[in-house]
Amino acid sequence: MESNSNKNRKNKAFAVVLIVLVTLGLIFGITKYIHGLSHEETEDAQVEADISPIIPKVSGYIDKLYVDDNQLVKKGDTLVVLDDRDLKLKVMQAQAALDNAKASLAGAEAGFTTSYENVLGAQSNLAAYQANIEIAEVRKRRAEQDFKRYEDLITSHSITQQQFEQAQAEMESAVKQLEVAKKQKESIFRETSSRKSQSNVSEKNIALARTIIKERETNLEFAQLQLSYAYVLAPAAGIISRKSVQQGQLVQAGQSLFALVSENQKWIVANFKETQLEKMKPGQSVEIEVDAYPSDKFMGRVESISPATGAKFALLPADNASGNFVKVVQRIPVKIVLTDEIEKSKKLRAGMNVIVDVQVD
Repeated sequence: MESNSNKNRKNKAFAVVLIVLVTLGLIFGITKYIHGLSHEETEDAQVEADISPIIPKVSGYIDKLYVDDNQLVKKGDTLVVLDDRDLKLKVMQAQAALDNAKASLAGAEAGFTTSYENVLGAQSNLAAYQANIEIAEVRKRRAEQDFKRYEDLITSHSITQQQFEQAQAEMESAVKQLEVAKKQKESIFRETSSRKSQSNVSEKNIALARTIIKERETNLEFAQLQLSYAYVLAPAAGIISRKSVQQGQLVQAGQSLFALVSENQKWIVANFKETQLEKMKPGQSVEIEVDAYPSDKFMGRVESISPATGAKFALLPADNASGNFVKVVQRIPVKIVLTDEIEKSKKLRAGMNVIVDVQVD
C-alpha cells in the first residue's frame, strides 16, 4: 500500500511539474508571438563608427610623434611632425623668385614711364617742326611772289641787277629752308614712331611681369601649403588605433600611419532578412542590447534602409543565371542611429556585436 501511495505522489508531482512547464512554455510562446507581431529582431548587427586613416600628403622623415595606440585626441591636435627643412628651403626659393619678379615689374614700369615721356617729347618736337614747315612755306610763297615782281621790274629796268639777284637768292633760300624743315619733320616722325614702339614694348613687359608675379605668388602659396602638410593634424575627435610608424621613420605621401576611430559618431548596422522589412521604415524606435554590456539597454531609431542587399556589394556577387538556382533569403543592411546621450555611447566600440529589436508598429 505504501509503495502505491508513493507512486501516486510521484505521478502527481510529475504531472504538476509537467503542467507548470507546459504553462510556462505557452506563456513564453504567446509572449514571443505577441511581441513578434509588432517587433522585428536580429542578432546580425554590429556597432559602426567613422574610421579615418591618417595619411600624410608629403613624404619625409618623422621628426616628432605625439600619439600612441588607444590615445584620445581632439580635432586639430598635432599628431605627427615631419622633417620640414627641405620644404622651408622651397618656400624661401619661391619667396626669392617672387621678390625678383616684383623687381622686374618695377623696372618695367620705370622703363615704360621713361619711354612714355620720350614719346610725349617727340610728339612735342613733331608739332614744333610742323610749325617750322608752315613758316617756311609762308616764307617761300612770299619770296616767290617777290621774285616774280622783281622779274617784271628788271625787264623794265625799274630795279638794279643787285636787287633782282637778292630777290632770287631769297627765294632759293626759302625753298631750301622748306626742304630742310620737311626732312627734319620726317626724322622726328621716325623717332616718334620708334619711341612709341619702345613704349608698347615696355607696356607689354609690364603685363608679362605681372603675369610672372602671379605665377610666382602661386608657387609661393603651393610651397607654403606643402610646408603646412609637414604637420599632420587630427581631422576629428577620436581614438588612435593601429599605429604602425615610429619616430625617425621615412614615410611616403599616401602611406597610412594609423587609424582614427571617431569617439562620438557611432551607429548600428543591422542585417535583417528581406522577409522582415515589410513594415520597417525610417523613424521607428529600436531597443539595442550589446553583448559586452548585457545589463545596459541602449535606444536608437531606424535612420535608413540600404537600397541593395549585402550580397550585391560582395567582391564576387552571385549570378543566378550562371547555374542551378537555389533560393537564399537575402539580408538588407539597416542603419540605426543611437538616441542615447553621447557619454553613454562612448563606451561602445566599433565592431561590437549587438541585438536589435525594432518596433515596427
